[in-house]
Amino acid sequence: MNWILLIIAGLFEVAFAGCLGKAKESVGIISTYWYIGFFICAAISMLLLLKVSKELPIGTAYAVWTGIGAVGTVIIGIYIFKEPATFWRLFFLTSLIISIVGLKVVSH
Repeated sequence: MNWILLIIAGLFEVAFAGCLGKAKESVGIISTYWYIGFFICAAISMLLLLKVSKELPIGTAYAVWTGIGAVGTVIIGIYIFKEPATFWRLFFLTSLIISIVGLKVVSH
């Protein structure tokens, strides 16, 4: 159950990064809504990370949480914000995913 909550926490990290990106592109009240979404997603993400870190090793939990956030943010950057998907970017993204899976496999 803790691993599922950690994945959800990572997805909320992706959401708060996405909200920041959309807030940067928006103006007026729409921008304010995106910032509110950022704060809500950040709070949920942090609370879930706090919860799972009571059972999982903090080094592993934090690395997986930030890894999910990094991978997810790059993916939404490519698909939503039209950032470049160069070979090296995708290569290092793949190595990050492999590292996250490796941490899960070797953690107790």
